Amino acid sequence: MLDAGGGGQGTGHARLAGVLLEEDELGQAGQLVVGVVHGETVRTGEIQMRPTSAVCQRREVTASSEVIVRGAEDGDWPGMALLAATCFGLWHPPDARQMWQSLVAPGCAVVACDGPDVVGTAVALDLEVTVPGGAVLPMAGISWVAVSPTHRRRGVLRAMFAELHTRMDRYSIAGLEASEAGIYGRFGYGRATEALRLTVDRGSARFHDTVADPGGVRLAHAAEHREQLEDIFERWRRQTPGGLHSPRQLWDDVLTDRPDARDGGSALFCLLHPDGFALYRVHGGERKDRIEITKFAAVTADAHVALWRTLLGMDLMDSVSVHTHPGEPLPYLLTDPRLVRTTGVDDGLWLRLLDVPAALRARTYSADVSVVLDISDPVLGGGGRFSLDVHDGRARCVPTTADADVHTDLSVLGSLYFGAHPASAFATAGRLRCADPGLVAALDAAFASGVPAQLGFGF
Repeated sequence: MLDAGGGGQGTGHARLAGVLLEEDELGQAGQLVVGVVHGETVRTGEIQMRPTSAVCQRREVTASSEVIVRGAEDGDWPGMALLAATCFGLWHPPDARQMWQSLVAPGCAVVACDGPDVVGTAVALDLEVTVPGGAVLPMAGISWVAVSPTHRRRGVLRAMFAELHTRMDRYSIAGLEASEAGIYGRFGYGRATEALRLTVDRGSARFHDTVADPGGVRLAHAAEHREQLEDIFERWRRQTPGGLHSPRQLWDDVLTDRPDARDGGSALFCLLHPDGFALYRVHGGERKDRIEITKFAAVTADAHVALWRTLLGMDLMDSVSVHTHPGEPLPYLLTDPRLVRTTGVDDGLWLRLLDVPAALRARTYSADVSVVLDISDPVLGGGGRFSLDVHDGRARCVPTTADADVHTDLSVLGSLYFGAHPASAFATAGRLRCADPGLVAALDAAFASGVPAQLGFGF
């Protein structure tokens, strides 16, 4: 329930993703759940599975002797909201909570309850994500993930994830944003994008003489140009790996521009180009005010240059900050690239391939490769062995019993999927094992994407 970016860049939508506290490695069915109290290891209960009439007619999971994990019911939502507000330290108005609740996929909300109290939540939003090559896949967007500080290290998170992932059969891919980066790799999620926060010292910024001024930027009231903003964002996200379809409810939330969502900044400003836009707020500074871009989308190179020329032409502003990707061309446009400083790094979207063959067939590739992948997924029981044959940019992927060429885990495959991270980096780190360096190089070439991946918006 924190601010996060839209258009892959910035802090536009109210984010619900993440988990507050680190969970333990326990919690599988039949395992003993233990806790540590003043240095003493004590038994607190055993994970159990049993029939239930809960949502989707799935099952209840007992995370300890007191805690039951089950499908969320209508009466659970006030308790879920209380837990989320407590964990993230932020209250949101009922209409904002209802907006996010409306995006939850049917049957894809689970709670952990200790008696009448909700002590854990996890939901999957019904989203769409663009993959390399422009195909659009339904994506389960994992959000509202929280465990009460009163129930840490009892296997609650693992039990909730086990239950939630059984409810996501219609999706071939799942994604999330991680409040704590050390948690989600064990569940088969890998960092699929990388986001930088860049800050430009505006006063000294000059464009190279060879950089033309395309013009075409207008000052606008964002709410009066909603249809055009939605159209530009949709065009942007369809050409960008990681781009997410932005439902009307999210545009309602952005354009309402509630004072409690401004993070101490001004009301929303809008720069509008036929092929791009920038939404931003002005924040007070020690010497001059500064611009924080909350949403930036440019469909063409001309739109990108035109918007930045306008932003850097605001004489009364000290600096301009934006969330973008490592391939951002802005430093190359300026005579002094040192004026573009990296002031933050984030990992953006994490991916888990729920249906490995379907997901690998959906994207396009930049080079041919033929490989047998052995994918492990010890916690949630996915993975398997797959034959991947890529020719002329398209893949054939099927389960196989052939000897594997590459051994790795599902989180690594998630990191490779958008092309933001190379297989060779994981091989060097010992997380991808292959006896043939040439094959690792071939994987690098095949999975590379000519369009940098970006997070479509925060969720």
